[in-house]
Amino acid sequence: MADTGDLHEGPLHSRHVEAGATFAPFGGWSMPVQYTGTVAEHNATRSTVGLFDVSHLGKALVSGPGAAEFVNSCFTNDLDRISAGSAQYTLCCNDDGGVVDDLIAYRVSDEEIFLIPNASNTAEVVRMLQAAAAERAPELTITDEHRSRAVIAVQGPQSAEVLTALGLPTDLGYMAYVDADFQGTSVRVCRTGYTGELGFEVLPAWDEAGALWDALAEQVLAREGALCGLGARDSLRTEAGYPLHGHELSVDLSPLEARCSWAIGWDKPAFWGRDALLAQKEAGPARRMYALKVTGRGVLRADLTVRSDGRDVGVTSSGTFSPTLKTGIALAFIELDAGLKKGDEVVVDVRGRDVPCRLEVPPLIEIRTR
Repeated sequence: MADTGDLHEGPLHSRHVEAGATFAPFGGWSMPVQYTGTVAEHNATRSTVGLFDVSHLGKALVSGPGAAEFVNSCFTNDLDRISAGSAQYTLCCNDDGGVVDDLIAYRVSDEEIFLIPNASNTAEVVRMLQAAAAERAPELTITDEHRSRAVIAVQGPQSAEVLTALGLPTDLGYMAYVDADFQGTSVRVCRTGYTGELGFEVLPAWDEAGALWDALAEQVLAREGALCGLGARDSLRTEAGYPLHGHELSVDLSPLEARCSWAIGWDKPAFWGRDALLAQKEAGPARRMYALKVTGRGVLRADLTVRSDGRDVGVTSSGTFSPTLKTGIALAFIELDAGLKKGDEVVVDVRGRDVPCRLEVPPLIEIRTR
């Protein structure tokens, strides 16, 4: 097991140890990377069902009069597109249009918005919200509630069967959620995920997560599913073309470059980074995210140079082996002035060796979330 030093541990850490997981640092937390093997866990999620502990994800709460209106004036997506009982993918940008974080906003009511940011960005998102509220909405309360809830993802074609077996609701529209009961405790169930498959994220209280995990694991393993670590989570999301903050999204990468302009409420009068993003939309971004599929031999990683006809045209942001496609894949940012398009051949420099790849528009697999 890797030395994880002085890292935070989630409420299910001891269970992962007992299950034989290997661990690695991620976002300041000790996280399971794999249990039986990344490829097996990946394939189980695509074919049956996978169970993921993602309790390291942040949690924050904005509450008080006008909470929804305030959050809508800060983040990019239009929160008024959804009603209470729905969640929304959105972006927290800086004044330059760079992405401080991507997160999920749960609209509980007009006076309560529950947020799930990325682990390492939670403190900064909360700080930005608190600073803005101090100026514009001092009546609001904004709190970092990182350890208020665990987050357990059940993903794959049989995910609904697993939840139904525990008496949890599954008749939900995409990104809809409901607060349900499990053994006398409240559990929030949302139909969402990060794999490209039908799935749910289940949010029990932090200190009550163990019993739910045990019950879910029993149902998952009974269906020849798998407990899954960060390795499978990364290969699944890369196949699906889903961005990971710090790779496809960052303060140096804009939503337009990362193909996330759909998560921007362009008609809203105000949100952080609006002027910069509108200017980039009008001018057009200089680069855009593409997917790469290896056509020769080799596994791609992040920060590798992409070339076309001897010219540097881009850089990879994520790379892995795809168990579904049985070849190396990557996400990469390609300079648009190179004039490349889907289907074009490029090469990636892997330690001085040119690995041939085909340029694709993500996703690389069929998205079955709906």
